[in-house]
Amino acid sequence: MRKIAYFFILLSLTSCSGLYPSMMLKTPAGYHFDQLQDSTSSVNYKISPNDFLNMRLFSNNGFHLIDLINQGSGSSATNTGTTAATSSVSAGVDYLVESDGAVDLPEIRKTQLAGLTIREATEKLEKLYSQYYLKPYVLLSVDNRRVIVFPGDPGTARIIPLINNNTTIIEALALAGGLTEAGKAKEIKLIRGDPSNLKVYRIDLSTIKGMKDGNTVLQANDIIYVTPQRRPTLALIERVTPILTGLTTILLTIVLLTGTKI
Repeated sequence: MRKIAYFFILLSLTSCSGLYPSMMLKTPAGYHFDQLQDSTSSVNYKISPNDFLNMRLFSNNGFHLIDLINQGSGSSATNTGTTAATSSVSAGVDYLVESDGAVDLPEIRKTQLAGLTIREATEKLEKLYSQYYLKPYVLLSVDNRRVIVFPGDPGTARIIPLINNNTTIIEALALAGGLTEAGKAKEIKLIRGDPSNLKVYRIDLSTIKGMKDGNTVLQANDIIYVTPQRRPTLALIERVTPILTGLTTILLTIVLLTGTKI
């Protein structure tokens, strides 16, 4: 009995890092979380290196974007031609924002766009393309804006593309399939910002009161981390079972080889 008691004392002294080696993004006790401010307002995204920009360029203030012929009574042949022409230019092409913040674009070549909002970049490109086209109209979007969601269980993480500018935390969690059974709704971390200046917010979605923070509009590269529940008994069983199985196998082997009676 004394040996068993010593065994459980040793188990009780086992660190959490030993019991939960897969747990990520832990914060120490008493950690000071940042406070969310004006959480429901969207923030104008600024173009960053490694972004993929989808650009569509039209002349004459985007006249060809408006399919006037299909809206009227033009011939079907003309309609088909106009629709095909519009579709071909509307697909757009992706251009990489390089590490120096420049984008290599047709005709105007290297253009600095990093640090600009979509509107600012659009206005800059329209001005540059006005040297080559009459009243250019530019449609610009970032194709690789995304957030990472950890719903609470290992192996369930999802990368969610931010198709809408006003995607909220609750919407991102829903797109990831919701919280897993092991996830703590009252302990959700929103990690935001540059690695050298991270902001960590704590969100509690276990009550209706938490809906205000749950409607926080996400920004590109945000991380939503749902803290998993700690189940020490189950974790101990998972750790100890292989050891006990190995010891039992060794003992049985010795018994069989020596003929010792148990």
